[in-house]
Amino acid sequence: MMDEREFQKKCDAAFEELKRRLLPLSDEHGFDVEGESGKVEVIFEEPEEATFVISPNTPVREIWISALSTSFKLGWSDAKGAFVLDKTGEDFFQVMSRVISQQLGTGVTV
Repeated sequence: MMDEREFQKKCDAAFEELKRRLLPLSDEHGFDVEGESGKVEVIFEEPEEATFVISPNTPVREIWISALSTSFKLGWSDAKGAFVLDKTGEDFFQVMSRVISQQLGTGVTV
């Protein structure tokens, strides 16, 4: 298991990249992106109200995504060089693309 400092560094980089990718999409699709206290929130008012929360779970070295009434737990994969959802093999940005697309009812690539 990676140490806490290395996890935090990888997590911070993933969150910064997520915010960078989401900002243009938020303008195009009408949702808000907020980031504070080490987490990112994606807030939807249409087609129905929802808030997705993306946060680090440092003790277990995972990124947790709470979206669509589900908790997605992504661990670091050295092979992929990314946080990955073991169940599907999707990386962080693929999971975010899928859940945002489902929420909006239209295909979105994060």
